[in-house]
Amino acid sequence: MPDEDPEILEDLTRAIAARDGSAFLSAAEKIHHADLAAAYEDLSRKSQAWFVRTLPSEAFSEVIAEIPDPLVEEALDYLKPSQQRQVLEELPDDDRVDVLQDVEDDSKREKLIGLLGESEERELTRTLLEYPEDTAGGRMTTQIGYVSVKMTVKEALDHLRPDLEDTETLSRIFVHDGNNQLAGKLRLRDLTFNAWQTPVGSIMQPIEHTVLAETDQEEASIAVLKYDLFALPVVDQENRLLGVITSDDAMEILSEESTEDIEKQAGLTGEQSEEGYLNTRITTHFSRRVIWLVGLAILSIAAGAVMFRFEAILKGIPLLMLFLPMIIAAGGNSGGQASMVAIRAMALNELSGQDALKVAWKELRLGAMLGLILGAAIAVVAIFILPFFHPEVAPGITFSAFGSAVAVALAVQVTASTLIGALLPLGACAIRLDPAVIAAPAVTTVVDVSGMLIYLLVASTMLGLGG
Repeated sequence: MPDEDPEILEDLTRAIAARDGSAFLSAAEKIHHADLAAAYEDLSRKSQAWFVRTLPSEAFSEVIAEIPDPLVEEALDYLKPSQQRQVLEELPDDDRVDVLQDVEDDSKREKLIGLLGESEERELTRTLLEYPEDTAGGRMTTQIGYVSVKMTVKEALDHLRPDLEDTETLSRIFVHDGNNQLAGKLRLRDLTFNAWQTPVGSIMQPIEHTVLAETDQEEASIAVLKYDLFALPVVDQENRLLGVITSDDAMEILSEESTEDIEKQAGLTGEQSEEGYLNTRITTHFSRRVIWLVGLAILSIAAGAVMFRFEAILKGIPLLMLFLPMIIAAGGNSGGQASMVAIRAMALNELSGQDALKVAWKELRLGAMLGLILGAAIAVVAIFILPFFHPEVAPGITFSAFGSAVAVALAVQVTASTLIGALLPLGACAIRLDPAVIAAPAVTTVVDVSGMLIYLLVASTMLGLGG
C-alpha cells in the first residue's frame, strides 16, 4: 500500500470510486508517482482503465515506470495511440525500454515503437531492446552528457545546453577522444569553475571502471555500490560509450535480484512476481511452489528408508528417538547458515567454483568447532540430566555410553552439514545452475537424510548394536 498521507489517499480512492475527474487530479498532484503506482495496482480493471485515461500522459509516464511488469501491457491498451505516443516519448530511454520489454506481443511492441515521433528515438529504442533485459545494456540509459576531448569548457557547455532537459544525469559528464572511444569523465563543477578556454582534456579525470553491455545487471550494480559511483559507463568491445548504469538504477536492480534470490531460497520456481501478494493470482502462487514441494517430498522418502533400515535399533533403544529431531534440526541450521554465507560471497564476487577446496577446508574446520561445542553440550544433558527423567537407556547400555554416542553423532552431523551447505552452491555454479535455487529447501532435505543416517550409524556402532 502507498505510504502517503492517508487523508489524501482516501480522497484519491473516493474520487476514483465516484469517477470524479477533477477531484482525482487534485489528489493525484499531491501523491508521489510511486505511491500512485501502488494505488493503481490495488484497483479493479475498470477503475484501472479510468485511472489511466484520466491521468495526464506526462504524469502517467512516471506511474507506468513503477507499476508491476504484468500490468504494463494492459495499462497501455487502455490508451489511444496518440496517448500511447505521449507516454512513451515522456519516458527516459531506459524506462521506455523497460516498459516495452513488458509487452509480450512482438507486433504490438513494434506498433508502439512506430508511434515515436523521431526516427532517431525509434532506432535507439530498437537497439536497446536487442540487449537482454538482465544485462547492463538492457538496463542502461543513453541520456547522458558526452563531450569531446578536443572541446574547450565553453564549447562543452554549449554542446550540453540543448539536451539539458533530456539528460538523465549531469553528475558525471563523459569525454570521448578522436576515435569516439571513452577517454575520461568530468563533474559539472569542473566545467562551471574553470575558465571558458580551458581544454576539456586538461581537467578530465580518468575512467577507473567500465562494464561491457553483455555484463549481468547484478554484477554491474554491485560495481556501482562497491566503487561508490554516480554512474557506471557501459561500453562495447572497442571501448565506445553506449550508456551508463546510474546509482538509482543499481539500487533498483539489486532490490529485484535480492527478492528473486530470497524466493529461490524458499524454493519458489519461475519468474518473481512484481505484483503485491494479494494481487498475485492463486494459480501463480500454486505453480511457483508445487514443483519444489513435490520433488522434495519424493526425495524425503529416503529419510523414511533410513528409519526403516534401522527399525530394530530404534525399537531396542526408543530413547534414540528423543534426540533425532535435534540432530536433524542442528544439521539443517548449520547447513543453512553455511549455504547463505557462501551464496552471499558468490553474489559479491568473493567466491567462485575455483575456490571449492579453500571453502571446504575452512568450513570443515568451522563445522568441527561448532560440532564439538554442540556435542559437548548435549553430552552433558544426556549423561547428567536425562537420568532424572528416564530410569534407563536399555539393558547393558549406560547413560555415559549413550550420551557419548549422541554427542559424537551430533558433532559429525554438524561438521558434515556445514560442509555440504557451503559446497552445494559452488557445485551448482560449476554445473551452470543458479546457486540460490538449491539453498534452503535442497540443503535442508539433503542434511535431513544424511543426519538421520549419520546418527543411527554412529549410535549403532558405538553402542555395539547390529545394523
